[in-house]
Parts: sequence; structure tokens; C-alpha cells
Amino acid sequence: MTEVQTLAEFVERARLEEMSDAALRQLKIRVLDTIGVAIGALDAPPIAAIREMTRELGGAPVATLIGGAKTAPDRAAFYNGALSRYLDFMDSYLAPGETCHPSDNLGAVLAAAEKSDASGAEFLTALAVAYQVHTRLSDVAPVRARGFDHTTQGAYAAAAGVAKALRLPREKIANAIAISGTANNALRVTRTGALSHWKGLAYPNTAMAATHAALLAAHGITGPAEVFEGNKGFKETIAGPFEIDWPREDLESVTRTIVKKHNAEIHSQSAIDAALEIRARPGFSAAAAREARLETFAVAFQIIGGGEEGDKRLVRNKEEADHSLPYMLAVALIDGEVQPEQYEPARILAEDVQSLMRKVKIASSAELSALFPKWLPARLAIELEDGRLLACARGDYHGFYTDPFDWAAARQKFDRVTRGKTSAEERDAVAEIVETLERRQVSELTELLGRIGASSEGEGRMRG
Repeated sequence: MTEVQTLAEFVERARLEEMSDAALRQLKIRVLDTIGVAIGALDAPPIAAIREMTRELGGAPVATLIGGAKTAPDRAAFYNGALSRYLDFMDSYLAPGETCHPSDNLGAVLAAAEKSDASGAEFLTALAVAYQVHTRLSDVAPVRARGFDHTTQGAYAAAAGVAKALRLPREKIANAIAISGTANNALRVTRTGALSHWKGLAYPNTAMAATHAALLAAHGITGPAEVFEGNKGFKETIAGPFEIDWPREDLESVTRTIVKKHNAEIHSQSAIDAALEIRARPGFSAAAAREARLETFAVAFQIIGGGEEGDKRLVRNKEEADHSLPYMLAVALIDGEVQPEQYEPARILAEDVQSLMRKVKIASSAELSALFPKWLPARLAIELEDGRLLACARGDYHGFYTDPFDWAAARQKFDRVTRGKTSAEERDAVAEIVETLERRQVSELTELLGRIGASSEGEGRMRG
């Protein structure tokens, strides 16, 4: 068998019963978390534009859009994926050479599961498959250093999850993965320099294409059987050599993913914790800070600290702010939190935060770099105008795999991020369905998500 056929065999045989209780619990926490941040983005301007375009284009009313209406599964994958990605508050997976966001696969897998009238157990299994494929490829086949985006591995993961949700047989699963993987190799420029809306839409685009690829495969369209190992294939052209023994893989990788505590790029989480601890000390005033010096690991420095992916002190919009360590540290020191409100345009451009972020100095530490990704280390020191030096070091944070969210913490974040778009009754209903999803039909979840919409009063309403 070719490598994609071996992968397809793993996808076909995957069963929810193979998951440990801990992995299933964490997977449902990821579902709640992803749905929550999606609902939280319902009124974002780029989302409104995408929704209007989707309405104009139409599509067979097969898959539900969060907030109402139905469209074709590939378009629903894009829209719901854009919702879950917009706030940049989703989960992450840290590999030595790659960082990915496996929850990016939820919109596509949910659309496919709804199309096939899947059970909640089937949906969860398909999502677990996507998590496993995404994380394992990130482990052994990183592409960031070669100039490609982390959505590249996602093309294989999303197609695998969608094909599983559609109940495709092994041969068609292989074709879906092969088509998607061959066609979707994205450039890292998405996340370097001046950032655009595409930062949050790159994976939804991959998820849409992967869904389309699986639907093509379902109708008999074939893809390159040697997509991984073949002449000019993924290994030779992009990733380099790697091996994954798919017959020995399980569905446990979700337990190694991490959830964001702060609405900020994942590599900043421990540093923000350090900033908030310093802020809470007696006598601290952000206005009295002369300089803030952060030592961090190389990946954080390169991506969000002003390293190879561009200057992070020029912050003009949300996309730049949530990938700027200077901005995130400054706003944390002033406001005492980094949540969606910290990315409102007026907040980003305010003189207090713009001034303080220019006092933030960031350096890469070889010592801290050696601890990543097992830890997420940060050392912050703030010098005040009176000469005092306040320092704090962090190695992890609540939400990291060393201190994972439990259901109560997940529910607290869900309620916080959705409270302006939903009623208490809606929040309870979504949480109850997700918590017991393996015993339900996926349609129970999609029907509820289709009735959620923002109200002018801010408390939310159900749309019938």
C-alpha cells in the first residue's frame, strides 16, 4: 500500500471506544471551546462580509451556519471555520518545529457529519481523527522553516476527518486525502509582516477545500496515490523525509493539545500570566513603567516578538495586535486582562497602550528555547521610574497540557466569550449537548447552533 492508503486504513478503523476517558473528556472540552469562540465572533466585520457572500452564492441547504441559515457543506466549513478562528482564541498544538490549531478542523467535520446525519459519537470520532493526523504530521513534518504555513498539514487532517464523518470507504478516504494534500500547500507569508484578514481565513479556506475534496472522492474522483512518497510529492518537495506508523496510532493526541486562557497568540500565554502577576503587586502602576524586558524562547521571539516574521511594534489592527507580544504585554499591564475587548480598534490605537508597548524589549534565550515545547517559559522584568525592578518567571499556564482545563474551566471561558451573543438558557443548552454528545445525534447540536443569534440588547435570542 502507498502511505496515503495506510493512513486511510487508520482513518477507516478508528472507533470512539478506542479513546481513553481522559481523551474523550478533553475532546468535548475542545468542542465547547471552539463553539464558544465561534459564537463570540458572530458580529465581527469580516464574518459579516463572508456571511453576505455566502448568502449571495447560495448552495444546497445541507449544513448549518452558526447563527442561522444553511448552505452547501464546503461553504459551511469555510464560514463556521472563519467564526472559530476570528478571535484567535482557539486551541493549539506545540511541536518542536510547528504550531498548529487542531480545532480548525471542527467546522469542516461538523458540516460533513450533518450531511451524513451522523451520530454525536461518529462526529467525535471523525474530529479525533483530524486531531491525530494534524498533530502527528506537525510532529514529524514541520514546514514553517521552509516557508509554508501550518495549514499545509491541515489539508491532510481536515480531509481525513471529513471523509470519516461522511462514512467513506478506505479507497475513497485515500483519494480525499490525496486530492486535498496535493492541492493545498499554503505560503507562510500569511503570518509575516503586515497581517491581513487572511491570517484568520487561511485554515477555513483549507478546510473548505478539504471538504470539497472529500465530496469529490465520494463521487469517484481519484487523487495521486503517492502524494506523500512519490516523485515531486510532499516529502520530496516540501516536508523532507519522515515516517509515521499509522497502524500503531491511536486517538489520544487531543490530550497533548492546549487551550488558550488569554485571547492571545499561543506562545504568549505564560508571558501574559507573568505580566498579570506583576500588575497585581502592591504599588505597581503601568504608567510608572520605564521599561519591560521579556526573555522568551526562540519560536515566540521569531513569530510574535519581532524576530524573523517582522516588527511587532507597528500595531494598527486586530490581526497585528493579537500577534504582537509588545502589544499583548502592554495591554495586559494596563487593563489587567487580554480578552476580545482588548482588540477593539479604539483600544488598539489608544495612546496609553501604544506608548507602553514601545517600552517593551524582547529577547530570545537559548536556555528557555531548550525547554520548548515541553514548557512554555517566560521571564519578565519591569523597571519602574523609581528604580524598582519587578520580576516574574513562568513555565506554563492554566490551559497548558501540564494544567489542563476541566469542564468547569471550559464552561467559564465559554460563558465569558459568548455572553454578549447568547442567553443563559442557550449557553446551558449548548453545554449540555456537548457534554453528552456521544449519546446524541449531531443534528441536535447543529439545530441549536442555527438558532443562536446576536440581539441588540446583547443578551442574545433564539431564531426559529
